[in-house]
Amino acid sequence: MSNEMIKCTNVSFKYIKDSEGDKKEKYAVKDVNLEVKNGEFLVILGHNGSGKSTMAKHMNALVIPTEGTVVVDGLDTKEPKNVWDIRSKAGMVFQNPDNQLVATIVEEDVAFGPENLGVEPSQIRVRVDESLEKVGMSKYKRHAPHLLSGGQKQRVAIAGILAIQPECIIFDEPTAMLDPIGRKEVLKTIKELNKKHGITIILITHYMDEAAQADRIIVMDGGSVKMEGTPKEIFPRVEHMKKIGLDVPQVTELAYELKKAGIDINEKILNVDEMVNELCQLK
Repeated sequence: MSNEMIKCTNVSFKYIKDSEGDKKEKYAVKDVNLEVKNGEFLVILGHNGSGKSTMAKHMNALVIPTEGTVVVDGLDTKEPKNVWDIRSKAGMVFQNPDNQLVATIVEEDVAFGPENLGVEPSQIRVRVDESLEKVGMSKYKRHAPHLLSGGQKQRVAIAGILAIQPECIIFDEPTAMLDPIGRKEVLKTIKELNKKHGITIILITHYMDEAAQADRIIVMDGGSVKMEGTPKEIFPRVEHMKKIGLDVPQVTELAYELKKAGIDINEKILNVDEMVNELCQLK
């Protein structure tokens, strides 16, 4: 068993852009190399059009590279016979929970994936209960999904993916359409799946406070990887991030401004608690 969950080697993806009858090839991603380790919580950052969502779709064979290879747990996405194995290893949760829910009762929705995979009915029951338990939605199993809040719907969508027992889940901006409470619930769920249950997580987001909780961050711009490192390595590079058009967590920016103003403070600050500690130590 290798330590790599996903390996992308020289991945490029081009599409035909038709502008006023003039067909042009355009690269959505170009020459991307990246690895996702088993059990890792990886965040991919970038503004719209940076190629981050295209990369996500490569990771469970929704998109096949024009050039290069994507290998998921030893399986090449280019091989048509691998597609279903890849999708049961690497599940995907999208932005809009309404587009992912198919049934009229929560537990039926969660059962949909394993039913399609031909799992034994008695086993499906166990998987549905366990999956709803993991996302904290057990008491809603007889509810109608459309009556739930956005955050609850997204957690049901996550349970639906968990029921296929993937080793890895790719989240493509799963909190973009949620209110702050829903965002918090979903991020807490994602972190627990990673830390408690050992599921490899790839989170695509434009919220810096979410990215700050990752093990590692990849910053994309213009279809290629521009920066890579831990949150403490990436975020203190405030100027660099702003140049790409991205923010950093507010406290990191505050530390950066204080440092610029001549105050001797550690710039590698990612959250309010760390900031409070630093300020308390200033003489």
